This record gives sequence, structure tokens and C-alpha cells, in this order.
Amino acid sequence: MNFSEFSQKLGQVEARGLWIEIAILAGCVLVAWAVCRWFGRDQPKDSIWFGQRTIDGLLFPLLALLFTDLGRRAVMGFQTVLVLRIAVSVFVSLVAIRFFARVLSAVFPASALARLVERTISWLAWIGAVLWIVGLLQPVLAELDEITLAFGRTRVSLRTIFEGTLSAGLVLVIALWISATVEKRILSEAVADLSMRKVASNAIRAFLLLIGLLFALSAVGVDLTALSVLGGALGVGLGFGLQKLAANYVSGFVILLERSIRIGDNVRVDGFEGRITDIKTRYTLVRAGNGRESIVPNESLITSRVENLSLADQKFNITTTLTVGYQSDVAQVQSILCAAAAAQPRVLRDPAPIAFLLNFAPDGLEFTLNFWVADPDKGRDNLRSAVNVAILAELRRAGIEIPYPQRVVRVESLPTDTSPAPAARL
Repeated sequence: MNFSEFSQKLGQVEARGLWIEIAILAGCVLVAWAVCRWFGRDQPKDSIWFGQRTIDGLLFPLLALLFTDLGRRAVMGFQTVLVLRIAVSVFVSLVAIRFFARVLSAVFPASALARLVERTISWLAWIGAVLWIVGLLQPVLAELDEITLAFGRTRVSLRTIFEGTLSAGLVLVIALWISATVEKRILSEAVADLSMRKVASNAIRAFLLLIGLLFALSAVGVDLTALSVLGGALGVGLGFGLQKLAANYVSGFVILLERSIRIGDNVRVDGFEGRITDIKTRYTLVRAGNGRESIVPNESLITSRVENLSLADQKFNITTTLTVGYQSDVAQVQSILCAAAAAQPRVLRDPAPIAFLLNFAPDGLEFTLNFWVADPDKGRDNLRSAVNVAILAELRRAGIEIPYPQRVVRVESLPTDTSPAPAARL
């Protein structure tokens, strides 16, 4: 239908028929909402089908589109259809927007690029709906088909490029949806280890994206045999300029498969100590206790020395030292130190805190207190500070002195006074 036909139908619309269409549309939307409400009661909030509020998922506009189109076909036999026709185009656009938005937000929850793609798809969908409603979509597509671009000896129209891009995007998003569903529904239950789940998820996603890309290229009309040349060129590039990048990617999969280090382990790499928060295909994120985060290339974790502090023992030792006067009771000081550490909820009871008389320092008796925690990622300096504050309070309450630094100055000789004696006064 072109623009003139749309204008003609707009003039044929009667008030009674308009209200009938509005009533049918309201009934279709209500039925779609009821079905989504009934089946979405126990669904998770991140569900692609139902969303957080039932109506912001993919199922609601899809059902509304189905019921509205059935109503439109039923009404077409005895009156001119306008409202339901507009509603069908709106719901088609809404289905496309919801599909891309929900899948991308589920797969890439914090990606700015994903948000940009969502906005682009939204604009294209609404523009396409408006053009289809007013009957200008076919003329616009025909004009795009007339505009061609030359690629060597091949000429491709803008319409072909546009439709190919949409087809490729649709296939790739479907592949991402399948991989996210497999990861959430199957891998989370079948694979308990987080690292193995990560490598399986990455492998499935890469495989599905590759298959989706091949299908998309085939749908557009690209000869897949030409990809052999591209594969050879890519191999040469990996052998020369991209060998470091390829080594990091391969090392990432090796780390995940060998499980020598896993997500959650505390490691020390090149003097930087922290907990592994994520293992990407190219790099690993290590977060220190003070919040600083280091990006370590995966190749470094394979070729250099890495201390896995969590591999043998999950308990971490924290020490603090202090000096008390020589007249202090050693047993009492040790008891105060151990009690101050044991009073902190993060300090482990097994092994229990223990205090040692370490040195006979020049200023007094030097003690060291050792205690262990299982959660060093929550901070060690803050816990050491809390223990020190408790120790200071108990020592003051017990009257035990923390001596100031003392220094003995010995004078070997004094200078001789050669000045004349003062004259006697008369």
C-alpha cells in the first residue's frame, strides 16, 4: 500500500468502526498481559521473555502482535482497518526492540556499545514502522535499491547492505541468546567449578558466534570459499604482528582448562598481590585489598612465576608488633594480645591467635602477635588497626607501660675552662 491508498483508507474510517478497532486492540493487549502475568509469576527478574515487570520482556509484545494481527484479519472482511494496522506495525517494532535490548543486556550487562546498538535498533525500528504505516516504506526501499556502491567489479545496492547488516545482526543476537541460555540453564547446574564454567561458556559463545556469522554471510550472498584467503592472511598476521595477542588468547584457555589459578584465588604477580576477580580470554583481573585492580596479560601468568596464595592454604597470616616495659608480666601481655585478636569476628579460631616474646629491645620487651583470617580481600590494614586499638585499650587498663624510646648519652670529657677569673669587687 502506497501513501495515496493510506490517505484514501484514512478518509473511509468511520467513528463506529474506529471504536470497534480500539475495543479489539484493548482486548488483545489485555489478553497478552494476562497470559504474561500468569506464566511470569515465578520467573527470574532477568528473564528475556518476561523481564522485570512482566510487560517489559519479549513475550508481551509478541503475544500482543499475534492477537492483534488475528483481530485485524477478522475485521478486514467487513470494514476498513486502520487502528489495528497501525498497532501491528507498532508491535512489530516493539518486538524487534525488546529482542535486541533484552538479549544484549543479558549478555553484556555493563557494555556501553550494547546500549548504543539498542538505541540504533530502536530508531531504525520506529522509523520503519512510521514509513510502513504511511505507505512510504516500499518507495524508500526502492530508492535505496537504486543507489549502488562499487567494490571492485561488484556493485552492491544500499538496500542489500542494509538488509544484510540487519540479517547478520539478527543471526548473531540469536547466537548470543542461545549461548546465554546454555550458560544459565545448563552450565550453572552441570559445572560446579567457576573456572570450568567460564571456559565452557567462552567456547560455546565463540562457536555459536562463528556459526552465526557464517550463516549471516551466506544469507547476504557472500561466497564463503573466499574466506579461505582471509584465513590464510589471518594466519600470516598471527604469525607476525598478532602473535602476542594470539598467545594471550591461547594462554587464557590454557589457564581455564588447567585450573592452576581460578577465579577467587589470591595470587602475587610481579610483586602485586590480590584476588582474581575475572579471567578474560586475553587478560586476568587481579584486585588488591585496597581496591586497586591490575590487568595481567594471560601470557605472563603462563611464562612467569606466579604465587598462588590460595592453592595450598586458605588461611592468611597477619602480624603486629609492639614493645612494653621490662617490668611487665610476660604472660599477662601475651594473654592481652591474644584476647584482643580473638575478639575480632574476622579472626579465625583455628588456628588461634598466638603471641611471642620476640626480642629484648633496647627500649623494652618486643612482642609479635600472629592471627589468621580467611577473607583477606576484605582488607588487612583495617583489621590490624582494630586489633591494635583493642590492644592499646587493654594495656592502658592493665597499667602496662609502652615505653618511649630511650637513649643513653655518655660524655667522655669536658672542655677545660681557660678564661681568666673575674676580678674581686671591693
